[in-house]
Amino acid sequence: MEPNIPLLDCPSDYLIGDASGKIMNEYGRFPCKIKCGVYALMVRGTAKATLNITKMDFRQNDMLLIEPGTFLLIHEFSEDALVYYVLFSSSFLDKYSYSARISTQTLHLNSPIVHLSESVASCLNHTFSLLLEAINCEPSLLNTDKMVHVFNIFQLFYVDFAKQQSPSPVRPLDRKTEVYQEYQKLVLDHYNEWHHVAEYAEAMRLSLPHLCSTVKAACGKTAGDLINDAILTDAKAQLKITNLQVKEIAMSLGFDNVAFFNRFFKSHTGTTPKEYRKS
Repeated sequence: MEPNIPLLDCPSDYLIGDASGKIMNEYGRFPCKIKCGVYALMVRGTAKATLNITKMDFRQNDMLLIEPGTFLLIHEFSEDALVYYVLFSSSFLDKYSYSARISTQTLHLNSPIVHLSESVASCLNHTFSLLLEAINCEPSLLNTDKMVHVFNIFQLFYVDFAKQQSPSPVRPLDRKTEVYQEYQKLVLDHYNEWHHVAEYAEAMRLSLPHLCSTVKAACGKTAGDLINDAILTDAKAQLKITNLQVKEIAMSLGFDNVAFFNRFFKSHTGTTPKEYRKS
């Protein structure tokens, strides 16, 4: 039986499972903001998804880390795709493992995806299989105390693999990449209050033209596009997943005027917020 994967947070401290491309495509109808932590392995097949404001491709033997607070929009999983995953709830991470996650943050900025060699991926595949067997035993061989150790093992795996993939994961290779990564992080932290590129330029102590040209060269999008993408992703997630009024969503995203938010949303999506919610 294919699992019912939680849309936002894990309902228990942890959840272990596998999912086919068919069921993963069911989660691609609209973006959602993930509250749990996720370690996943692409056993076979390919996929396309947007994490926060970056589109990414996934292939066989990719290991993925999704941090809490990440916006996820699945575009497509191939029909033959199979994914193993371990979810750790937000309460689990806050209570048991948050301090241990600090060492992954800089690595995760470079890329949440680590491509594994065939032999390493095979070993990790067996690890997921054993965890599935352990959790499905009667009684289960796993509990929260044991899963704290499992989480730490997965984190050590991820950090080690990420360091092997990038010789210098802590420092970007050039200033352009460094500026882009800093800007991207600021956007994700402040898009619901700073809507203008000039505010980010001031915070980064860069001239507006320099910031705009650097971001454009690094990712092919304008600096303003990245702000708009973050706002729209959050707006779409709230419209589909919550029962908040459009006015409340607009205010949470930094719009004092709901009419202006409606115009902003329609100009970028072709529909009003209410129409999008009903679609």
